[in-house]
Amino acid sequence: MIAAILSLTLLGAALGIILGVANKFLQVEGNPLVDELIAMMPGSNCGQCGFPGCSGAAAAIADGTAAPTCCPPGGKSLATAIAAKLGLTVDLSAMSDDGPKIAMVSEELCIGCCRCSKVCPTDAIIGAAKQVHNVFREACTGCSSCIEKCPTEALVMKPVPVTLQHWVMPKPAAA
Repeated sequence: MIAAILSLTLLGAALGIILGVANKFLQVEGNPLVDELIAMMPGSNCGQCGFPGCSGAAAAIADGTAAPTCCPPGGKSLATAIAAKLGLTVDLSAMSDDGPKIAMVSEELCIGCCRCSKVCPTDAIIGAAKQVHNVFREACTGCSSCIEKCPTEALVMKPVPVTLQHWVMPKPAAA
């Protein structure tokens, strides 16, 4: 029994050392610009941009195959920040930025089909089959991927409700 434990411990330690050395010498360096762009993005991996997640969009933006305005959840502020980071000029006239929004469920219309919860990239929709669903506000990123899947149109995108945690002091009026 002790011999088996000792041999498995030594085998595990030897393989761990081999993996550590291999990671040190065979490591593939990525593009640091892509990593910076991924950190700037919302991270919802919703796919609204047409790329497989935020990492795919960041790689396309860094390569120049996608515009800085390709991320709808990021809005104008993200497009401006990416354009400033890359030293580009960007036309924001085609983008609409209504501020942050989250999904809300109309309980009268929800039939509990679970289609919305299956497509939510952040698991923000709570509920079970044939029960009324609800949205966990802190987890919703506003990607609106659940809106198209709802057969009864029970989900709508509404502005983030003003609470003590979300309140922002309005800008002073121009004199």
